[in-house]
Amino acid sequence: MKKNEYYEGEVVSLQFPNKGLVHTAESEAPILVKNTIPGQVVRFQLKKIRKSVPEGRLVEVKKPSPLECAEPPCPHFADCGGCSYQRLDYETQKELKLSQVKDLLKKACPEFPLKECLDSPAVWEYRNKMEFSFGDEEKEGPLTLGLHKRGSFYDIVPVPECRIIEEDFRKILRGVLDFFQSREEAGEKIPFYHKMRHEGILRHLLLRKGRYTGEILIGLVTTSQGEIPAEEFCDMLLRLPLNGSIAGILHILNDSLSDVVKADKIRILYGRDYFYETILGLEFKISPFSFFQTNSAGAEALYRVVREYAGNLKNKVVFDLYSGTGTIAQILAPEAKQVVGVEIVEEAVLAARENAARNQLDNCTFLAGDVLQVLDEWEGTPDFIVLDPPREGIHPKALKRILKYSVEKILYISCKPTSLARDLELFLEYGYQPVKACCVDMFPWTRNVETVVLLSQQKPDGHIPVKVEFGEG
Repeated sequence: MKKNEYYEGEVVSLQFPNKGLVHTAESEAPILVKNTIPGQVVRFQLKKIRKSVPEGRLVEVKKPSPLECAEPPCPHFADCGGCSYQRLDYETQKELKLSQVKDLLKKACPEFPLKECLDSPAVWEYRNKMEFSFGDEEKEGPLTLGLHKRGSFYDIVPVPECRIIEEDFRKILRGVLDFFQSREEAGEKIPFYHKMRHEGILRHLLLRKGRYTGEILIGLVTTSQGEIPAEEFCDMLLRLPLNGSIAGILHILNDSLSDVVKADKIRILYGRDYFYETILGLEFKISPFSFFQTNSAGAEALYRVVREYAGNLKNKVVFDLYSGTGTIAQILAPEAKQVVGVEIVEEAVLAARENAARNQLDNCTFLAGDVLQVLDEWEGTPDFIVLDPPREGIHPKALKRILKYSVEKILYISCKPTSLARDLELFLEYGYQPVKACCVDMFPWTRNVETVVLLSQQKPDGHIPVKVEFGEG
């Protein structure tokens, strides 16, 4: 087989996330092709020749899989890169995710106790946060606003009928695009930011909403290379017939060269720079860039699992590491003696402190900083640890520092099973074994899934290993 040549084959199995192993007539070794489903016959271009598994780029699905029995309800499915599984019924996609995670984790631990994937209570219109990009559908084409085209870093697909967001988001998306397109037609063009030339103004539209409170936060992200008609922009948004209420409209300045939604400076154009959401009877203040689960109903299902796995926390000190706005810490606080949350995003820590006060929880302490540094400086010792790291997982040095506490049980919540699989090897090395695990489908119709694992040093005979001080190596 030759690089850049085109081949055909059948997808025989899947590796997380959504990487199909394709068998061809030309090669005994399988070829890894992303965005495929078992049973499909695909045409691909060979892009990487490796001794382990060569990789190809999907060009065309020549024959659909027998699993693809559903008609995608979203008209943008064929072009948009957001969803992967809309041709599968809901139960099939859950089984597919579960099997991928099982296969991945059993490589590290053959007896990994993963048996089920819990439903998302809301299957459609579940996302409470979206980041849309300004750009063009094709080179030098007219301005549009939407999501990246499947397989493209540059092309933007308008998604006014996206089905994983609710109607308020769709109305705002249409309104914002119409607003800037009409100004362009009137000769008052406000150009989008070109990633290659690093020129232009309009970058992203950030939308967040409380599913249970109805409060909406809108952020227009631009460079500082030009002005926007802020007053007219706010007037347009405030006139939209929304079901929820706009809590704040923000102008977020971002001159970073990378295509990431971040803030160099935030101007409040209307209202406030935060909104509220309610989860399991507790109220949370959420700022523009605070981490909060993107599926509020799914988060409640996830946190019920966390409560169950945590068990009896009476008179125990709990460390909630990578705590975000403090949701898990506060959900466990009523049962615990003390909860200490650590989070590197300072605005999230400030919000967590406010949230704890609002929820009348006086046994929560939230610390701002890198987990490794904070733990080296903090003198307290935990009885139970919750880990909810970002997608990259836990830095090996931080994980070794965490394992030095040698607590009996650790609860690990992962949004990226490949990171969990990597970290699991170190847990096993330090004497921990997974005793409970499940997936929670927080992201229906996409390839992603949340995984919850309870790890314990408890041996079958009830013996708990004594604490061991490990060296820096």
